[in-house]
Amino acid sequence: MNQTFQKFMEDELSRLREEGLYNTIRVIGSPQGAWIVVDGKKMLNFCSNNYLGLANHPEVVSAAKAALDKYGAGPAAVRSIAGTMTLHEELEAKLAEFKGAEALLTFQSGFCSNLAVIPALVGKGDTIFTDELNHASIIDGCRLSRAKRKIYKHCDMASLEEKLNDEDVEGKKLIVTDSVFSMDGDIAPLPDIVELAQKYDALVMVDDAHGEGVLGSHGKGAVDHFHLHGKVDVEVGTFSKAIGTVGGCVSGSKILIEFLKQKARPFLFSSAVTPADVAATIKAVEILERDDSLVKKLWDNANYFKSKMKEQGFDVGNSQTPITPVMIGDAKVAVKMEERLREEDIFAKSIVFPTVPRGKARIRVMISATHSKEDLDFALEKFVKVGKELGII
Repeated sequence: MNQTFQKFMEDELSRLREEGLYNTIRVIGSPQGAWIVVDGKKMLNFCSNNYLGLANHPEVVSAAKAALDKYGAGPAAVRSIAGTMTLHEELEAKLAEFKGAEALLTFQSGFCSNLAVIPALVGKGDTIFTDELNHASIIDGCRLSRAKRKIYKHCDMASLEEKLNDEDVEGKKLIVTDSVFSMDGDIAPLPDIVELAQKYDALVMVDDAHGEGVLGSHGKGAVDHFHLHGKVDVEVGTFSKAIGTVGGCVSGSKILIEFLKQKARPFLFSSAVTPADVAATIKAVEILERDDSLVKKLWDNANYFKSKMKEQGFDVGNSQTPITPVMIGDAKVAVKMEERLREEDIFAKSIVFPTVPRGKARIRVMISATHSKEDLDFALEKFVKVGKELGII
């Protein structure tokens, strides 16, 4: 290793440890569920995005196994050459119908979906209007596009309109936002964004990663939640959260999807999602279509846990979804709380800078439909114990 780069990396790692920002990556030794094995120890799982428990659902697992036998382990090519299988087209048709869209295209991940669509739609000479708390994949997609970026204040429509009126706005205009913000759990005001887009002749793009499986009828997402079908131009999704598998998608008009098949670089230059993952995703969507009991259980659990945490004096922010940020402030205290909770058999990660702003460190609790009331009561007891020890409550 070059010595200059060696020292650079050593110094940066030392700084992260000193400031309490070093991220220790834990190892999971079991399927995802309410309780999992973390670094060899059984713990209550408050970290997973497995909102509905579909990651280890027996029907989903069975579908993946059957696809392995029929189609093999991998597609062995990019989709534009020889990697598109009948399974990919089956999933895209099913998801488009589920979401109420004309057409849909799948990608390797939600992150890849944003990297695919943003640079394909806008470039140098165009302007993007992006919420200041948008996900890293949106930020990177915007950077790759080389379009001018206008960053508006979080969910602030006056700020967005002010940016839309800037004198240096040029070319095509794209407004992009998360539907549900993953660190705070609040929901973007999509109806107001759509109204401003229509007023200023802009395209609307929504990343619904944390809305799918959570919002709308049967978990159809934020567009369905707000009854905005046909008014949101581009909808990005991911399968790695509520769906419980791996992959991402973009839905919208038929011409949008035809265009992306010709222009989206992750589609053109990276192999397709594996048959097992695609089949598992198809089954997960079928489960959502036939029954919304898991979505209802998720919300019952979230409302119960948040209300009890508030009663005990915890600050759980302004979440409007099952994402529950337990606000701490100081990064070192948040890391210490994570450590103490782990000693009490609770797996809940501290979230610190740069994922959230400095001074906004927190424990982010991810509630699932797999949690029982007994699980939640166990967690409440431990949070209260540790919270009092550390002077948080």
